[in-house]
Amino acid sequence: MNQMILKGENLSRRYEGDGVTVNALTDASFEIREREFVVVLGPSGSGKSTLLNLLGGMDCPSGGRLWYRDTELTEFSSDRLAVYRKDVVGFVFQFFNLIPSLTAAENVELAASIVKDPMDCKEVLKLVGLADRGNHFPSQLSGGEQQRVSIARAIVKNPGVLLCDEPTGALDSKNSIAVVRLLLEVRDRLGCPVVTITHNPEMARVADRVFHVKDGRIDRVADNPAPVPVEELEW
Repeated sequence: MNQMILKGENLSRRYEGDGVTVNALTDASFEIREREFVVVLGPSGSGKSTLLNLLGGMDCPSGGRLWYRDTELTEFSSDRLAVYRKDVVGFVFQFFNLIPSLTAAENVELAASIVKDPMDCKEVLKLVGLADRGNHFPSQLSGGEQQRVSIARAIVKNPGVLLCDEPTGALDSKNSIAVVRLLLEVRDRLGCPVVTITHNPEMARVADRVFHVKDGRIDRVADNPAPVPVEELEW
C-alpha cells in the first residue's frame, strides 16, 4: 500500500465575527496517499476551499488534527507553516497568479530559487510542453499556456504534495483536458499526491478517489478502481 502523505482527524474550521459563527468545515477525517489523484468535489460554499487551505498550511484548523507524513501540522507555529508551504506544497490556482513582468522561465526560476532541491527549470518547462515558450511574458501566452506555467512553477519546487484550486475553471474544454492530462503526468512523474478541488463532476472520472463535500462536511469518499482515460472526458 502506498505511504500516507496527508491525514486529517476530525478536522474543523470555524469562523466567528459580528455575533455570527460559520462552520466552514466540520469533523473531516481522511487519508491521502502517495501517487493518488484525489478530486474534492462540491458546489460553491461546500467547504472544499477551506479543506484545501488547511492542507496547504494557508489556514489553521479550529479543531481536530492534521498530519503531513509523520509530522503533526496542527502543532506548527506560523513560521513553521510558512516553511511547510515553501518547501513541501506546490500550489496551482484558478487564475494563474503569474508575475506579469517576468517571462515564463523567470516565473519558474523564481519559485525554484526559494527551495533547497528544485528540479531543473528547463526540464520542467519541457515537461509541461513549453520548452519553446520560456522567453514569452504571460500576456503573450494563451490561458492554457499560462496555466501550464503555473503548474511548472508549482512542480519545480519538487513538492511533497500538489494542491490545485479549480485548475480548469478559467479554461475552455480543450485546454481543460490538456491540464488534467498534465496533472496526471505530474502525479506519475513525481509520485506525490495531487489534490484538486472542483465543482465539475467530470473531473472525478479520472480520479483515484473522490471526496464529496457538502455543507461543510466530507459527505462520502468514493474509490474509483477504474479511472477513465483523459480522452474520454467531456467538458
